[in-house]
Amino acid sequence: MRKAFSMLTAIFIIVLMATVAAFIINLSGKMVKGTTAQFQHEQSVLLAKSYTEYAIMAATANEHNTANCLNNISGNYGDLGDGTYLYNIDVNISYIGDANLHGSCRTLSNTVVTEKSPLSIIVDVFVKHKDLDHPDGAEITYHRRSLQKI
Repeated sequence: MRKAFSMLTAIFIIVLMATVAAFIINLSGKMVKGTTAQFQHEQSVLLAKSYTEYAIMAATANEHNTANCLNNISGNYGDLGDGTYLYNIDVNISYIGDANLHGSCRTLSNTVVTEKSPLSIIVDVFVKHKDLDHPDGAEITYHRRSLQKI
């Protein structure tokens, strides 16, 4: 009778330990998924800031009164090796003000004019990235809008 009790106790302890181990593995997987999502979001924020600064520099260096008006900038980051990228960046530049803008410029308003700043731009940055934890690879978009005097 004593050997049977020891066997039941051992089986109960093994089942209890297996349940605790499954709980720990599940929790660990959720933590890894959360960390990956947080990393991708922070990377999107940093890319949006970088492309905003790049767009401002490119717009100030560009001639607005010629047919070469800068309206869009596109970029990719994080080569996955199969010809696709983890992050796709699209920058849209819109102009506000009257500084002899060419007709090809995306102009929101040409009636807002001040003496100190005849031209301003609105920079919209869209950073799209694939959710690595999603089975279908769903895309998540981060948007940043900035107003800059030129």
